[in-house]
Amino acid sequence: MSKKLSNQFLVSLRCCAFGAALLAALPAIAADTYPQRPIRLIIPYPPAGAGDIVGRMLSSRLGERLGQQLVIDNRGGGGQVIATEMTAKAAPDGYTLLLASATHGVNPGLRDKLPYDSIRDFSPITLVASSPLVFVAHPSLGVSTIKELVAAAKAKPGAINYGSSGPGTGGHLAVELLNWLAGIKLVHVPYKGAGPALIDLVGGQVQVVCTSPLPAMPLVKSGRLRALAMTGSTRSRAAPEIPTVAEAGYGAYQASLWYALLGPAKMPPAIIKRLHTDAVAVIKSQDMADQLLAQGAEGIGNTPQELETFLRADIERWTRVIKQAQIRAD
Repeated sequence: MSKKLSNQFLVSLRCCAFGAALLAALPAIAADTYPQRPIRLIIPYPPAGAGDIVGRMLSSRLGERLGQQLVIDNRGGGGQVIATEMTAKAAPDGYTLLLASATHGVNPGLRDKLPYDSIRDFSPITLVASSPLVFVAHPSLGVSTIKELVAAAKAKPGAINYGSSGPGTGGHLAVELLNWLAGIKLVHVPYKGAGPALIDLVGGQVQVVCTSPLPAMPLVKSGRLRALAMTGSTRSRAAPEIPTVAEAGYGAYQASLWYALLGPAKMPPAIIKRLHTDAVAVIKSQDMADQLLAQGAEGIGNTPQELETFLRADIERWTRVIKQAQIRAD
C-alpha cells in the first residue's frame, strides 16, 4: 500500500471513529437540551373525566418545571388501546408521553391480542396517583360490612346482584376479585356507566355497586346507601372511617384506579430521569396533593423501577381474576 493510500485509510478510520463517537453521544446531548419543544401528553379518555382531570393537573405544573408546554391529546375509545398503541409506536425522544390508567393492567388479560406489549413497549416514569373504589349497598340488603355481605352471599348463593359500569371495568373486576377470594357469587349486572348503576342501586334494582367514591359518597352521607369498605391497600385519607376489604380478613385484596406516566420503550435514561425528577416534584407538592385528595385520590410519585414492578404485579393479578371469572371484552 502506498503512503498516500495509507494516509487516506487512516483518515477514513478516524472519521468513522469520530462518527461512531458522535452517534453514541447523541442521546446525552439530546438529554442535556431536553425539552426544546412542546411535549404531547396522550390521555386515553375523553375530556372531563377523572383521568382527564388528573392529566391536566399534572400537565400544567410539569410544563412549568420543564419550561415547555405539555399539550393534551385526548384519544378516547377502543378500550384505551388506540391511545396506548400510538404511544408505543411514537419516537422514543421524550416528546410523546401517555397517562396510562388501571385499564393498562387489565387489557392483557381481557383481550386476546394487543398491538403492543404492555411492559416491553414502554418506558416507565412514575405512578402519578391512585384512588380506591368503594363498596356501597342498598340499606334493604341489611349489611353494613364486607363480612356481613360475604355471609349473606353464602347464605343465599346467586341471590345478590351487583351493578357495574360495564364488563372489564374497575368496579366489575373489584367485585369479581372479592368473589374469588371469598368463595362467593355476587351476580353481575352491567350498565353503561357508574351513574345508571348507582341510580338502580338507590332504587333497589341491584343490591351492591363498587365504584369511585366521588359519585357514591354523597349518597352514603344522605343515608340512601351504606358504605361497606374501600378497596385500597390502606384506608383512604379522604374517608378514613371506612375500613378496607383487606381488614375484613382478605389480606391479598387490593384494587384501585391508578394513573401512571409512561413513554415509548428505549427512551434515553437521562430524559427519563429528568421527567421523573420533575414529575415527582409536582406530585409531591402540597397544591397537587390537595387537588388530588379533593378527587378522592392520593399522589404516589414512585421510581421507574417501582412502577415497572407495580405494572407487572397488576397485570398478573387481573389476568388471574379475568381468567377465573371468564370475562372477555365485548
